[in-house]
Amino acid sequence: MSAYAAQSADPVRARVTALLSAWDRDVFHRVAARHWPGGDRVLPRLSHGANHGLLWFGTAAGIAVLGRGARSRRAAVRGVASLALASAAINTVGKRSVRRARPVLDAVPAVRRLKRQPFTTSFPSGHSASAAAFATGVALESKGWGAAVAPVAAAVALSRVYTGAHYPSDVLVGAALGVGAAFAVRGLVPTRSQLPAPGRPHATAPALPGGADLVVVANRGSGSGGGAALVRDALPLAEVVECEPDEVADALEKAASQGRCRALGVLGGDGTVNSAAAVAARHELPLAVFPGGTLNHFAYDLGIESVHDTCRALAAGDAVRVDLGRFTPGPDGTPCGYFLNTFSLGVYPELVRLRERWSPRIGGWPAGVLAALKVLRGEHPLEAEVRGRRRALWLLFAGNCVYRRMGPTPGRRYDLADGLLDVRVVHAGRLPGLRLLAAALAGPLSRSPVHAAEQLRRLRIEGLAPGTPLAYDGEVTEAPPELTVDKDDEALTVYRPQALQ
Repeated sequence: MSAYAAQSADPVRARVTALLSAWDRDVFHRVAARHWPGGDRVLPRLSHGANHGLLWFGTAAGIAVLGRGARSRRAAVRGVASLALASAAINTVGKRSVRRARPVLDAVPAVRRLKRQPFTTSFPSGHSASAAAFATGVALESKGWGAAVAPVAAAVALSRVYTGAHYPSDVLVGAALGVGAAFAVRGLVPTRSQLPAPGRPHATAPALPGGADLVVVANRGSGSGGGAALVRDALPLAEVVECEPDEVADALEKAASQGRCRALGVLGGDGTVNSAAAVAARHELPLAVFPGGTLNHFAYDLGIESVHDTCRALAAGDAVRVDLGRFTPGPDGTPCGYFLNTFSLGVYPELVRLRERWSPRIGGWPAGVLAALKVLRGEHPLEAEVRGRRRALWLLFAGNCVYRRMGPTPGRRYDLADGLLDVRVVHAGRLPGLRLLAAALAGPLSRSPVHAAEQLRRLRIEGLAPGTPLAYDGEVTEAPPELTVDKDDEALTVYRPQALQ
C-alpha cells in the first residue's frame, strides 16, 4: 500500500471506530435507562452465578443426571468441553489483545451493579463466550436440551450489559467466539449425527408396525428402569416378557423355538443383547434391540439410542446384517461363546468381576473406578502363548470389527460387518496403569514398546492357566486352556432405522 493510500485509510478506520464506539455507548446507556420487570432481582444473580462457569457445570450435571440415555450425557460433556475451550481462548488471547477499559457505571442504577466489580479488561466478554459455547455445544448434540439452555445463556449475556460489566460489543464478540469454540470442538470430536451409521449390508426383515408378531424379552436387572413400559406404550401389539437376569436365556430360547414370533426383541444391556443375538442367529430370526443397560455399546454403535429409533425400524422393516465374534476351545469345535462388542483377557475381566461385586452397594460408576484402581496395582500379568510365542501381557483385547477414533479417543465402529477382529495387546512390565493409559492414547498403532495392534480374521491363544478369567460383552467366565477367536460373518440381522433422526 502506498503512503497516500495508508493516509487515506486512517481517517476511514478512525471514523468507523468512532461510529462503533458511539453505538456501543448509546446502547449501553439505553439498557441502563430502561426498567426491566424482575431484572433487578434476577439478572445480577444470574451474572454472579455464572462466575468461573459454576452455573454451567451445575447445568451439565443436571443434564447428565436427569436426561435419559447417552445423548444427554454427551450433550453435557460437549457443552463443558466447548466452554473450556472458549474460556481458555478468551483469557489467554482475547483479553490480552484488546485492553479495553470497563464501562463507567454512573448511568447504571446501584441496585443492578455487581457487588464485586471485575478487574480484567472489558473486551471480549468471557461470561458471554462461556454461555454461548456451552449452549451451542449442548445443542449440537441434543436439540431439546439446547433449546432449554439457550434462554439461560442469552440471559447471562444480557446480564453483562444490564449490570454494567460490559459494553454490548464485548458481549456480541464474546458470544461469537463461544459459538466458534463449540464448532471447533465438533471439528475435533464429531457429533454422532455427523458420523456414518453402520448401514451395510442392508438386509430383508419383516415390517412389524405396532410390534405385531414380535416378542420382546426385558431384563428387569438391567441398568435403566422403566424400559418395558416404554416398549409396551410404543408397540401395543408386541408381547413383552419381563424376567429376572437368570431367566433371560430361557425366555429368549422359548420365544424363538415355539414359533411365537417373526422377530425377537430384547431390552437390556450388552450382556443381555449378547444372549439374544446368539439365540436370534441360531434360529435365523431378525433381532430388535432396545437399549436398556448402562452403556449400550452395541445399540449406540448400531445408531440406536432410544426405543423410538427401534420402533421406526420395525415399522419400516429396515435392517442390516452384522458380524458375530466367537471363541472356541481348541483349534476346532463348537463355539463356547459369542460377542457383539469385545473379548478380553488380562486385567479387564478382573475389573469387571470386581465392579459387579461392588456395584450393588456403591453404584456402577464408583465401583468401576475403585475396581480399576485395585486391578492396576496388581503385579501378576497374564501368561499366554499368542500366535506361537509365549508372552506376558496386561491385556489382550479383540473387538468385533474395527474401532475408529472419535477425536482423540477410540470409541466407535463405523462398519459392523467388516469381517475383522480389532486385536490389541498391552505388554507386561512396570507401571501397568501408565502402560494401559499409553495404549489407550496411542490408538490403533501397529507397533510400540507398550502396545501392539493388528486387524485379523482369526487369533489363536494357548497356554492359559486354569481359572484365567475371560470377559465378553461385560460378562465374565473362566477361559479354557486354549482358544480360537474368529468371526461368523454377517451372521445376525438387526433392525436399524435407515434415516436416523
